[in-house]
Amino acid sequence: MSHDIREIMWKAMADSPIVMLGLTDSNEHREPMHAQLDKDANSAFWFYTTKTNRNAAGGKAMAQFASKDHKVFACIAGTLVEETDPDIIDKYWSKHVSAWFKDGRKDATLKMLRFDLDEAEIWEADADFSAKVSVTFGGKVKPEEMGEHDKVNL
Repeated sequence: MSHDIREIMWKAMADSPIVMLGLTDSNEHREPMHAQLDKDANSAFWFYTTKTNRNAAGGKAMAQFASKDHKVFACIAGTLVEETDPDIIDKYWSKHVSAWFKDGRKDATLKMLRFDLDEAEIWEADADFSAKVSVTFGGKVKPEEMGEHDKVNL
């Protein structure tokens, strides 16, 4: 790879940290969740949710991500576990998060989940010049001309 596709994913997620999250063993639909990212922790991210949320039980999970410009896509596998460290729960607390909980940080329904990351399959859809010319004039495009793709450990 000409550059670290993991860094491309992290940068895109920092710009728009919304993922579709769901438990791997569940038939429930995935749901949009706002990931709390930490620039110093690239092996986990966190979600504020409620104790009755479909993902609250934790376990093996997958998160799907698409960047705002639709140039970076990722399917991230890992394990959801309850985050009980009050310092971490406080670290990411904000007015935006508080708006979701009637009693704010003291809300009895509040639950924080940590997503311990295993691996991701990442696509960077950034067509090179020859692919753009081919598409413009009705030619054929080779997959390697459309950007990078890799499966990476996180």
